[in-house]
Amino acid sequence: MKLLIDFFPIFLFFAAFKIWGIYIATAVAIAATVVQIGYLHYKHGKVEPMQWLSLGVIVLFGGATLLSHSDTFIKWKPTVLYWLMGGALLGGQLFFRKNLLRSLMGAQMDLPESAWRTMNWSWTGFFAVMGVLNLWVAYHFDTDTWVTFKLFGGMGLMFVFVLAQALYLSRYMKDTDDTKGPQA
Repeated sequence: MKLLIDFFPIFLFFAAFKIWGIYIATAVAIAATVVQIGYLHYKHGKVEPMQWLSLGVIVLFGGATLLSHSDTFIKWKPTVLYWLMGGALLGGQLFFRKNLLRSLMGAQMDLPESAWRTMNWSWTGFFAVMGVLNLWVAYHFDTDTWVTFKLFGGMGLMFVFVLAQALYLSRYMKDTDDTKGPQA
């Protein structure tokens, strides 16, 4: 259910684009993100900082797209979001000596410091590359191709990256299978 809520605005943006075009799709994405944040706040009593950041970026860049009637701003939105997330990870590590991934996920995973550091750097690099890739597609292809890439390419690359992270982390996971009794 959480995954559906996380991708709700993207799916609606894609569908609205295919039916009505980029400007209606942008308005739909803004409205869907506001609804998403409202729902999360109502359901859980709080909204994660990244979700607030995402709302701010879509309202700012989506609003600029609608006011200027230029799709350039909405095409920059994913890059800005990727670079803000990567920049937060980078800044936390370099300036505050704090691994933000460990702060967010440390309660769920027991990893050595070197693994946390590797994860932090790999996510920082992934976000940097995704931001550049988004701009490359936005400026070298038509808007229809960019929207399709934003949904399927972006999610596909994220899935592959998360899978690679899981494989990397699997070497640090302890076997917790306590169902085996003593062997007779």
